[in-house]
Amino acid sequence: MAVTINTLREFKEKGEAFSVLTSYDATFAQVVSEAGVDVILIGDSLGMVLQGNDSTLPVSLDEMVYHTACVARGNKGALIMADMPFMTYGTTEAALENAAELMRAGAHMVKLEGTDWMKETISALSERGVPVCAHLGLTPQFVNKFGGYKVQGRDERAAEMMIEHACELENAGADVILLECVPAPLAARITQAVKAPVIGIGAGADTDGQVLVVHDMLGITPGRKPRFVKDFLAEADSVQGAVEAYVKAVKARTFPAEEHTFKA
Repeated sequence: MAVTINTLREFKEKGEAFSVLTSYDATFAQVVSEAGVDVILIGDSLGMVLQGNDSTLPVSLDEMVYHTACVARGNKGALIMADMPFMTYGTTEAALENAAELMRAGAHMVKLEGTDWMKETISALSERGVPVCAHLGLTPQFVNKFGGYKVQGRDERAAEMMIEHACELENAGADVILLECVPAPLAARITQAVKAPVIGIGAGADTDGQVLVVHDMLGITPGRKPRFVKDFLAEADSVQGAVEAYVKAVKARTFPAEEHTFKA
């Protein structure tokens, strides 16, 4: 049975964790969906793990459309979420046109990075039948504004503002909230504050779902590994086995463990 937004809502209502993993091509889409991953994210992280760039900013809409179409052809029932690249949703008009391209390519939902300034755009997308995931916390498209990849929401003022933004974006029509690199206690507060399913990466074990970049999950990303990453291939005999172990760990809430989280 295909995973839909309603499936994710039911997971949250029942307190059942769900798994999210990136994929960028048909082969990996088939592998991860058949291994039980609930949501496939075509992330603009492809700019780094596939293209070798030092950030996600160079990724174009055409590239995201291409990879979304590839994933859609290999997918076996997972919900497909596609990132909207840098500055492709700077205005509501641009967001509507560019989101339509991704949906036509096979996405079931688009993901936007930002805070309360996205309310009008999210409302417009939602009203026109485009499901939206709102990405808060460490938003990689803002790396130059942040001055690097840093944990967000560590002081009380920033934490309260993030909770407020999550609620505002949900009210605007966001169907899912994604939190990246925020302290685990804050992520738990936001998960409780909104009815929308909340996905975490580096946000503790109390969110409704977990996401990793597939290359990180397989331990094949070169260089320094982020704190929130675990190599599931190290204890598996195949890629399929590694993905299945990831899904099992997420659903059992044994991943992320204490060593993968950030404190306030």
